[in-house]
Formats: sequence, C-alpha cells, structure tokens
Amino acid sequence: MGKERVAQLEYSEFQSAMLDEEKRRRKAAKIIAVVEHFHGSLGGLTVGDVGCSAGFIADELAGAGAKHTLGIDIDVPGLSKAADRFGERVAFVCGDGTGLPFPDGSVDVLVFNHIYEHVVDPDAVVAEMHRVLSDDGVLYLGLGNRLGIIEPHYKLPFLSYLPPALADRYVRASGRADNYYERFRTRRGLRRMLRAFHVWDYTFPVLATPTRFAGSELFPGALGRLVQAVLARTPRAVLRLLLPIVPTYLWVATKTPRRPAGADLPQPPERVRPL
Repeated sequence: MGKERVAQLEYSEFQSAMLDEEKRRRKAAKIIAVVEHFHGSLGGLTVGDVGCSAGFIADELAGAGAKHTLGIDIDVPGLSKAADRFGERVAFVCGDGTGLPFPDGSVDVLVFNHIYEHVVDPDAVVAEMHRVLSDDGVLYLGLGNRLGIIEPHYKLPFLSYLPPALADRYVRASGRADNYYERFRTRRGLRRMLRAFHVWDYTFPVLATPTRFAGSELFPGALGRLVQAVLARTPRAVLRLLLPIVPTYLWVATKTPRRPAGADLPQPPERVRPL
C-alpha cells in the first residue's frame, strides 16, 4: 500500500518553487488577468488565496486593488515569511481549508491555484470555498490533470497514471522522492469535485492569447509564439479532443449562473459541461 497521506504542514521548506518570487508573481499576473476578464476589477473586493504559502500571489492580489486580501495556509514557515514581508496589506491566517475561518458568503474572489493535489480531502475544501464565497463571487482554479503525460512535480512520464503503491516505487526508483504524495484527478473527476459550481474553462483562451492573460510562462519564447498561432486558428471542436490530456486546466467557477464579462478572444472561454 502507498504511504498514508497526512497534511503537508511545512510545504515551502521542501518545495523551493513556493519561494521563487519571480515565477509566483508571473502566476499571479495570469490569475488576475483571468479573474478580471471574467468578473471585472478587483477594486473594493474581499479576496482570498487558499494555499498562499509565502504570500507572493496574495500580495499581487492586494496590489490589484482588493479592499481586503486574505492568505490562508497550514504552511507555518511560509506564512511567517509572508507576514514579515506583506503583513501590512494582507491578513495571513494559519488555517485548514476544510474549516475556513470566514462567515458564509463573505469573500468575493477566491484563488485555489495548484493546491488540490496536495490536500488530504479536496472535496471538503471545495465545499468550504463554496460556503464562504458570495453569491456573485468568483473562484479561480488552477487544476493539474491526472492524464497529463509528464507529472509536474517530479517530471516523470505517466507517474500520475499509476496507483499509489506503484507510483511510490516509481518515484523512489528515480531518486527524486521517498514516496509520491500528490493525488491528481481526471477532467471528469475535477468536474465532479466542482459539481456545486457553474464552471467556465479558460485553458485555451490563455494559451491562445498569452499576452492578454500574462500567460507567457506556460510556453515561453519561440515555442510560445508557435503554440499561440496554432491555437488561435484551431477550431474549437478539434481542441475539445485534446481536453482529456491537457496537463493543466484553468477554470473560473461561480455559485450562480454567470457569463464572462470580457470578450474579443480568438478562443473564447467555454462552459464546462455538468456531469
């Protein structure tokens, strides 16, 4: 059997990517661009970053005009660094996502970016985010796909396809970790996890128009320009065939039916079909 999963209380201590300030701020720019395209300005809103770690994304959300910015995590070392640097304009809270310390309907925008695979009970966290999100609020989601060919944490092909015991052996044999902690879901599984929400898929709009969404980090340089040109001209029906194996989904979810406020994209966001 695979090793029993327990909460990762000091994630930033062994995952250096959480402390890569330049990369985290680039991710924040993409998140803000997507949210503003869907919802409009963050000005005057209460915004929360669930799984904020060292706080770079939360700091960017505050800089984008949020009236109140909240950072929530169980990563105590990361939160300590965040509070030291950004505590004057971001309220950092040490808390478990399965019990968010906020009233019902009190948050206008939530960010949950590449966190679910690290969470012991992601369904419970999603239920809590649904509870605290306002009726006209927005949830931004960066979601890794189990069927992405290259596993993003260990760069091993097909690692996430395997059952836990075999995945543990594979990652151990590679010398990159003692066990494989992360648990990804397929697109269908992710939609099931978010069944209480109305969901719009921004994956292809971001890839096709990286300058609009500050998404150049996904495919930098000449490769990025090539990907952009191809995606901008590819019919939506063809792109749908690729959805099951896209490595990362960028989704926006709401509690009530809404449509994106922004427009004028060669590949517009598309509603994710409910199960």
